[in-house]
Amino acid sequence: MSLPSELRYSEEHEWVKEEGKSLRIGITDFAQAELGDIVFVELPEVGDEVKANEPFGSVESVKTVSELYAPVSGKVVAVNEELSDSPEFVNESPYEKAWMIVVEPTNTAELDELMSAEQYGEMIKED
Repeated sequence: MSLPSELRYSEEHEWVKEEGKSLRIGITDFAQAELGDIVFVELPEVGDEVKANEPFGSVESVKTVSELYAPVSGKVVAVNEELSDSPEFVNESPYEKAWMIVVEPTNTAELDELMSAEQYGEMIKED
């Protein structure tokens, strides 16, 4: 299982990549493996506001529907439109092709509450 060290991780299995003033967000390799084959992804619109620890969308797999929880608060500035036609990217490439949204954070202090790859690895080992 892949856990890129440059990313930050939430307890809800989302990852965050800092890109200048923006944050790219997706779900972890662990999460996609637990969910199974992803068949549908529902995401917010550009311009929507997301709040930390609140749902911003969902992923549907052959097993279940799971909410996506925002790891940080902010304004959505980009949405990965490719996922509506190719939800399988979530399984194939959770950190590259299957990013979900890019936000401009409204409270960068929330980043300090996220886990390092090492901390996240320890958390999922305990599950």
